[in-house]
Amino acid sequence: MARKKEKKFNAGIAVLLAVCCLAVGVAGGYYGIITSSQPTETEIYSAGSLKIHFLELGNKYTGDCTYIKAGDTDILIDAGSRTSSIPTISAYLDRFVTDRKLEYVIVTHAHQDHYAGFATNIGEDSLFDLYECGTIIDFAMTNQEQNADKDGDGFGENMYSDYLRERADEVAKGATHYTAAQCIQESKNEFALSDTATLTILDQKFYYEEAETENDYSVCALITEGADSFLFTGDLEKDGEESLVERNSLPQVSVYKAGHHGSKTSSHDVLLDVIKPSIVCVCCCAGSSEYTDKQENQFPTQDFIDRVSKHTDAVYVTTLCTDYDNDEYTSMNGNIVISYAFGSILVECSASDTKLKDTAWFKANRTVPDSWK
Repeated sequence: MARKKEKKFNAGIAVLLAVCCLAVGVAGGYYGIITSSQPTETEIYSAGSLKIHFLELGNKYTGDCTYIKAGDTDILIDAGSRTSSIPTISAYLDRFVTDRKLEYVIVTHAHQDHYAGFATNIGEDSLFDLYECGTIIDFAMTNQEQNADKDGDGFGENMYSDYLRERADEVAKGATHYTAAQCIQESKNEFALSDTATLTILDQKFYYEEAETENDYSVCALITEGADSFLFTGDLEKDGEESLVERNSLPQVSVYKAGHHGSKTSSHDVLLDVIKPSIVCVCCCAGSSEYTDKQENQFPTQDFIDRVSKHTDAVYVTTLCTDYDNDEYTSMNGNIVISYAFGSILVECSASDTKLKDTAWFKANRTVPDSWK
């Protein structure tokens, strides 16, 4: 009977095998942490490669301003509500934009409560002056017009004229500018924000056609990270929402920035039934009489609440108006921060994590939908 040949021991190979086993073990353990264990809130927040901040604006007025950090990329969507909000916005951004560069700025439409921070008078610093901007994407159409050019600089003296001047100055300093229509028509509507996050400018017909309301010119954007999506529609109203659904293959979204501050004119079933949001963030001053004295039409409206309630009760609101006439306001949730990591989403608010349905304001001013009972 033949004898088995003895294998010669090779110390170098043994060491190599041991190192490989150790590496596999560590990697396996890390993979297990991500896939098998529920990450803690601290882990999600600290490790999050995507963070979305819905900002309070330092006054009693309703307005939109959303700051997004994706890896090393900084994005700002809108900058309302008044030029007086600029110090509040810049102080917040300075905590995160350490290189003072915004890689992407999106200006959804030409309403003061969305673009005031970019539209200052001559001699006043706009956010375009305070930060270097890489790419500016804005509305393709507007009902606004420049008024008289009194100082001969080629621009009028109203807020729209101020915006055009400030944008032109930023482009002269090196920024790239696209309208939303150009993004679609030139197939430049997808932007890599990080290794895993993408910004997509969505199509809708009012980039090319006249609308009855300025709100329907809103630039609409989708950010995707992993299997999750985050939708921003400016102040898009029903006609625009119908077009948005028709022209795009929209996914279910983890986070939806409520259209038009929770107005009854936005966030219709035609959109909500497709995107089925898990979390809804409302940028407004709840109960403010800024636009109407009719309590039922003040943001966030009952109609909006009834429609969104069919999909989620995780609704958060930035600010609360306590006495509009006396210029009194306070935080409801405050600055709302969405952190995404390990396939999990964490909502953290600077003032309170209380959902809208559980707030004192809601209980005193709105009716609980059946789906929230």
